[in-house]
Amino acid sequence: MMKTQLLSLTPEELREFLSAKGQPGFRAKQVFSWLHAGVPFEQMSNLPKALRQELSETCIDNPIAILETIESKLDGTIKLLYRLTDGHVIEGVLMRYKYGNTLCLSTQVGCRMGCKFCASTLDGCARSLTPAEMLGQIVAANGILAAQGQKVHNIVLMGSGEPLDNYDNVVKFLRLLRMEDGICIGMRSVSLSTCGLVENMRRFAQEDLPVTLSLSLHAPNDEVRRQLMPVANKYKMDDVLDACRYYIEQTGRRVIFEYALVHGVNADPEQAYELADRLRGMQCHVNLIPLNSVPERGLTGVSEPEVDAFKKALEKKNISVTRRREMGDDIEGACGQLRRRYIKENE
Repeated sequence: MMKTQLLSLTPEELREFLSAKGQPGFRAKQVFSWLHAGVPFEQMSNLPKALRQELSETCIDNPIAILETIESKLDGTIKLLYRLTDGHVIEGVLMRYKYGNTLCLSTQVGCRMGCKFCASTLDGCARSLTPAEMLGQIVAANGILAAQGQKVHNIVLMGSGEPLDNYDNVVKFLRLLRMEDGICIGMRSVSLSTCGLVENMRRFAQEDLPVTLSLSLHAPNDEVRRQLMPVANKYKMDDVLDACRYYIEQTGRRVIFEYALVHGVNADPEQAYELADRLRGMQCHVNLIPLNSVPERGLTGVSEPEVDAFKKALEKKNISVTRRREMGDDIEGACGQLRRRYIKENE
């Protein structure tokens, strides 16, 4: 019998679930709070012993177990390798900043988008994650931070997977994330990264979930984008940028454009000028990312002078731009690297 992942349930759904077991309505709030605090069934002290036993036998409190942690000696970043109940593995990154702890979490096991600069997509997508498996990553990370009296403050959906390819589960996860009796992280502390699934971008703009939208752009035009991102064969840049403008109109939030600089492909200053012309007048910010080389794809990163020249070209055109701070370089911090190593070692 497949066990129920209780972290995927809203308080109302949990109330209905427990009511079917003959439990009073107030039990739902108790169980919901315990689950989001990372407390296992047997330690939920205000529940009847018989109920705790039944939940242990038929349900899952957290479908995420930490398999491995690696801490950076450079900046304290922690790479997390998680095991799911079906044996799949995913990963996350816990980053320490002065303004709080940020967790980069995965939304799918692998990814089917095929972006050439990303290791997560090399083996395709095995399946999408449930809301419980996304929340469980935060619960597990909070367990690590608890010893220091800390917790996760910010979430970036930038790990393995395309969030908008797992639309319904991601939306439910975000609604659960902000609930007062749960983890209670507000939407302004969440960033969601997409490669540009236009229909779902427009749909998401109407969900009343005003997260920061980060678009993986990585090119100044369609021709270059198609070299790096298969999704560009379906969606033209003009349509993707129009969806970004619609998101800005609906939410009042600026859009972040992620731009991985690839030597000899998209890093020339002339391409920066072309990009600036496409973005002129938009409430946005460009985040430049020196590429983590992906040997399997034959792509190499850029030199510091190349990064600086591209950045200055955008600034000259009055485009808000920063160079992403690199974290976890000594611990395979880039998305998908640790998971691939683990799979290869355990084949």
